[in-house]
Amino acid sequence: MLARLFDVLFPNRCVGCGRTGATFCDACRPRPEAARRVYGARGLAIDAAGRYAGVLRSAILLYKRGRRDAGDALSALLADRVADSLPTNCVLVPVPTTHRRRGERGFDQGVRLARALGARTGAPVLLALAQVAGDAQRGRTRRARLAARDRFACVAPDLIAGASVVLVDDVMTTGATLQDCANVLDRCGAHVAAAVVLAYA
Repeated sequence: MLARLFDVLFPNRCVGCGRTGATFCDACRPRPEAARRVYGARGLAIDAAGRYAGVLRSAILLYKRGRRDAGDALSALLADRVADSLPTNCVLVPVPTTHRRRGERGFDQGVRLARALGARTGAPVLLALAQVAGDAQRGRTRRARLAARDRFACVAPDLIAGASVVLVDDVMTTGATLQDCANVLDRCGAHVAAAVVLAYA
């Protein structure tokens, strides 16, 4: 009842045109051809739903500010665009955000994205990583981003050993965060086969 009242008072609006009804209306929804496969510094294949620009960027920023409706729309978009490219028998491992960001938003966007993708594809989700350095990449120069190392730890080494892993994150800028996570998991005996993100910058 309360949720319905909230919807009436604060209707969902398209981030592109402002029309009420959905985060993306049919006209503004990012097109399938916007999806791209890009590669990290060490050749890690990263499938993205689109470029970090326009309506996709606007929706991601809303999600980062705590808008769960934007997150639901983005999760569905990611699943639509990358579900068919996931390796067989893979395990989805979300890239965790900082404890402070999680407290501000009330959720971890990477975990929500991974769980939505897992629900769509049947791939299991394992929360195998924790951020230990506590310093976000946002606001850093490209050089500083690429130099960042050892910001993550594996918290499930016995479960991840031998697994074929697909990392899940929201935005890929330089690929340094994904590579940092891949290095940690590789040292625990996993094979990081690929990564999927909402957008690449």
